[in-house]
Amino acid sequence: MVTGAAFQTLAGQARRLYTEELVKGLAGLVQEACETAKRLLDKPSEHAVMMRRRDLVQHIMKLAPAWHRGMVGGLRNALMYGVSASRIGEFQAPSATSVNTMSLVDDDTIELEIMTSRLALAMMDRASWEFSDLRSRIVHLEQRGEVDPHDLLRAHVLARIVVDAWRGAGLTQNDWRELQPTLHEDFALLVEEAYHETNRWLMERHVLPDVDLRPFIRRNRNAPMSNTGLTGLGGPLSGGGGGHSGHSGHSGHGGHSSPTPSQFGDSLHSGYGPSPSYGPPSSATSGGAPRGYVGDETRMMTRAGPLPRSSEHVEAVLGRLNRLVGRHVPNFLASGKPREVSPGLARAIDTAQVGIRQRLAPNTAQGAADVQVTTPVMLDELHQRRQNLKRAAATPEERATIEIVALLFQSILTEDRIPAAIRVWFARLQMPVLRVAVGEPDFFATVDHPARRLIDRMGACVMGFDSGTGTNVGEALTKEIKRIVQVVEAYPDTGRRVFQTVLTEFEKFLEHYFKNQNEATIKGVSLAQQVEQRETMAIQYTIEMRRMLNEVPVQDGVRQFLFQVWADVLATTGVRNGAQSDQTRAMKRAAADLIWSASAKVTREERAEVIRRLPALLKALREGMAVAGLDTARQDEQIRQLNDSLAAAFTAKAAVIPHERLQEMMERLETLEELLPEAADVAIDESMVLDLSGHESADLEVITEGGSMPTQAMIAWARELQVGSWYMLDCRGRNEAVQLAWQGLRKQLSLFVGPKGRCVLFQQQRLAAFLQAGLILPAQDEALTVRATRSALAKLDVDASALAG
Repeated sequence: MVTGAAFQTLAGQARRLYTEELVKGLAGLVQEACETAKRLLDKPSEHAVMMRRRDLVQHIMKLAPAWHRGMVGGLRNALMYGVSASRIGEFQAPSATSVNTMSLVDDDTIELEIMTSRLALAMMDRASWEFSDLRSRIVHLEQRGEVDPHDLLRAHVLARIVVDAWRGAGLTQNDWRELQPTLHEDFALLVEEAYHETNRWLMERHVLPDVDLRPFIRRNRNAPMSNTGLTGLGGPLSGGGGGHSGHSGHSGHGGHSSPTPSQFGDSLHSGYGPSPSYGPPSSATSGGAPRGYVGDETRMMTRAGPLPRSSEHVEAVLGRLNRLVGRHVPNFLASGKPREVSPGLARAIDTAQVGIRQRLAPNTAQGAADVQVTTPVMLDELHQRRQNLKRAAATPEERATIEIVALLFQSILTEDRIPAAIRVWFARLQMPVLRVAVGEPDFFATVDHPARRLIDRMGACVMGFDSGTGTNVGEALTKEIKRIVQVVEAYPDTGRRVFQTVLTEFEKFLEHYFKNQNEATIKGVSLAQQVEQRETMAIQYTIEMRRMLNEVPVQDGVRQFLFQVWADVLATTGVRNGAQSDQTRAMKRAAADLIWSASAKVTREERAEVIRRLPALLKALREGMAVAGLDTARQDEQIRQLNDSLAAAFTAKAAVIPHERLQEMMERLETLEELLPEAADVAIDESMVLDLSGHESADLEVITEGGSMPTQAMIAWARELQVGSWYMLDCRGRNEAVQLAWQGLRKQLSLFVGPKGRCVLFQQQRLAAFLQAGLILPAQDEALTVRATRSALAKLDVDASALAG
């Protein structure tokens, strides 16, 4: 009979095998990074880019061995001691204490966290299925609900080790950016292979054998280690020698044998010195993850649905397209510099554009196109134009570009989620995009080309309509898309500049549109802005009152009441009536009266004055709390707590506030708005705003619970969501499409609106928690042009001869 201890031992051995697999592939991966750096330097480029690549080659050829040693040492320590939760959580949301001190995280730290998060996402984008199977087996062996958030098996732990080793070796963030597509792809392949081999090993030991082993094609990582100083680094986790810790291969295909647990031996206890980031956990963190993490994490890393497509995914798709085309048209991307369109092709593009404009001209004031121009007709005409344009082209590069752009627009025009009235406006962009693509080859090489971004942004805004939502694209949005297309058509020779200009204008339009023109969102946006204004003012008042009372001997009960309750009262009154209104002034006087009443009263006259003022003070306090949304029971509780402070004052147990200090404080209260910190500097996070539920109304749902503990990757993703994009929201028993209609200062609050006017408000951390749990998912897992590029790739994989004409 297999015991629980045997299961635990088997799980530990699986982690050792996973670590061995990673380390075995690291030398080849580092070698590939070095080779990629040299290939980049050989490519023609602008002077500034060439200098960056020259620096990269110098750095990586010198520092690659140190990077390799750092990764191996980090993996060794993580396996032996576990990963310190405090280290992984170093960049998580600030505590209440840190918020109160208003400390800032430096840009370098944020950039490193972004590097780590993106690497982890790239890994899981490829290896999520293998990880899901391995996680199921480990959970089964350890008889627990979930693998720890900081388990070595999780991709973000490996990503942290990799990035820390990179920085520890002396390599820079700029170096990483140059190699990022290659690093993401290679680490994703490596971790997928490690998961796969660990699954195979466990399956042979009859651990959940009903979970099928997925097919896997092994990479060849046996490149020579010349010129990098990596030769002779030795075994996987050992400090020297040329062996592999006693085992020569893997089980399964190819006749390899599985390593036994003993074959890992003591190699794990030798080798490189401890990584500074991964040592034995302190007593505060030993024994697992901190409270609140276990069982909460990361359905993003394990769910079967598609992950959000990051810029690294786009780069991978574009890279694959360029490699495929480059095999057939060698000079397709020979130079990143703009090039002239041949005269014959320029004339053909102009002629085609005139024909398209006439064919797809609007016939109504609303900009709707001729309904007789159906998608099949447009596709047939697109094919005819493609042949005419190719005959006019002068070079193989121009003919290849014509073919690819035609395939992109073929995919776009057959996208059913784009309403028919909008699809014709996308069709009119084909010639302007072709002109830019021929003249600017980086259209196919960069993630952020403005022509690509414009198509993606407009597509993201309209693809939620006519898709089971029962709504149509509004007249104002249709008119704006029409205007943008016509502006692009009017300036054919300006290249990317016109696309960048109209993209900026479109972003500004969206902000105005949802706030003032879209009937479904106007009220929700107004309410969300009031919530943000109130919460921002409440935090501002709290910060300034803390400063004001910092050296004033005020009772703790009164101090907490002012910070936690009365700051919100002042903010609510200020939002509703104005900061200088009589109502707001009355609330400030009530605060001053409360502070004076709670100070020591040593004479009979002072006590009599307190008794005389008390009824009016209590009335003002209750009125203020009612304005802020506190019900009678909560008001009674606050009054009871204040009574203790007043009793202490009557018995002279409270400290005495000098008269001149009290007068100065009352004057500062009167002019408090002039002292408030800037709204843009105020962070509305859950550690300061503990309860947003008071803003809940029939017209606005405020989500304050639900979701899973978010990783930093998810928090970063929550900040990157774009207004106008559509999502599927599963919340409060309803699963429906919603559109991101508004984001507040620094994107700390986000409002989603459904087709029928449902308004749902999230604070950034809560939104990240919903993203983490898969309770809110993008309606598109890829941008429109990325999907179109993959469609083009599929066709070119079958028949690449079309590139040549």
